[in-house]
Amino acid sequence: MTLDRFYLIVNSTDWIERLLPVGLKLVQLRVKDQDEATVLSQIREASRLCNAAGATLIVNDHWEAALTAGADWVHLGQEDLDTADVGALRRAGIRLGLSTHTPEELDRALQHAPDYVALGPIFEARGKKVDYPTQGLGRIGEWRRRVTCPLVAIGGLTLESAASVYAAGADSVCVITDVLNHPDPEARCRDWLAARETWRRS
Repeated sequence: MTLDRFYLIVNSTDWIERLLPVGLKLVQLRVKDQDEATVLSQIREASRLCNAAGATLIVNDHWEAALTAGADWVHLGQEDLDTADVGALRRAGIRLGLSTHTPEELDRALQHAPDYVALGPIFEARGKKVDYPTQGLGRIGEWRRRVTCPLVAIGGLTLESAASVYAAGADSVCVITDVLNHPDPEARCRDWLAARETWRRS
């Protein structure tokens, strides 16, 4: 199983509808501070859009809504693992991505046989405050030696730094701010997708 080289996180289906036409193929929907009905509606609409475009949708955190909506992927943070029914997700055939920040968290994640592991923040995060120090490129290599599933790098990544992150061992680079806060998100997304094709060939 492989992941697309470029992985974008968005906070609404509006972004998905806006960026799928430029060729986006891997997107996580991270909906915060919304009621359950709104979350479920967003997941269903995002699934419809991604299925029509041949893109992969990953649902952040809301594992119960993902089950109800028949989603294919769920991403969970370490805190989510305390309450999520991973067995129910697996029985439903849902693939699982897990966040990690420390060797201990990686140990815990690997016990769940994830379909990918995310490591971050690689550089200083720009999109949100995080409680973990930056990992740096060297930590990517450490994780690469320990995991057999795809490794996703996240946190402070830009198009200009992505080549070094990929060279360090990441299979996919995940961004938020570098696209969503760009003056021209569509153009920036296209640039990422073009670079991703270069990485694929190399």
